[in-house]
Amino acid sequence: MAIMFPGTAIEASLIAKDSSRTLFDGIFAAGGITLSQVCIMTGLDSYVVQNWVKRKFVSSPVKRSYSKQQFARIIIINMLKDALQIENICELLRIIDGEACDNLISDDELYHKYVDLISDEGSINISDEDSVKSAIINVLSDYEERIPGAKKQLITVLQIMFYAHSASRLRKVSEKMFSALH
Repeated sequence: MAIMFPGTAIEASLIAKDSSRTLFDGIFAAGGITLSQVCIMTGLDSYVVQNWVKRKFVSSPVKRSYSKQQFARIIIINMLKDALQIENICELLRIIDGEACDNLISDDELYHKYVDLISDEGSINISDEDSVKSAIINVLSDYEERIPGAKKQLITVLQIMFYAHSASRLRKVSEKMFSALH
């Protein structure tokens, strides 16, 4: 079974710490990316991405070019959409955007922190909330809180992302096993 970066159709030999940063550096080396490139890398249809832009889940591209932040938001939504309602995902992202206050963390940095978290997934006991929280705190060890309580919110956001993404992956495994029964 191929390993994919979460929320994308991009294969990886392995998911390791900083691997998503390296990926993004390569993708955005020449600037923004087009809608067709977003679709190829996410497996989403163009009308889905355009709908998310129209519904303001993702900001509008500038000169038909999607930025690192927009791409990260798209793949986060894509990664979580099978387990959470899209409105809840967007509310989660609004919390980290800090509409009422400063941005807690950028969308691309949130994605990178998430990928760093799951890069050591073998050491995380998914059924033990303390194990998950401890792994998240470890990933956020270099996070500098600019707003009191920001780190606590970010821990909760990453916990929600971890459990939702895990549920989605487990659902796909069970569906594959079920289809093999027939």
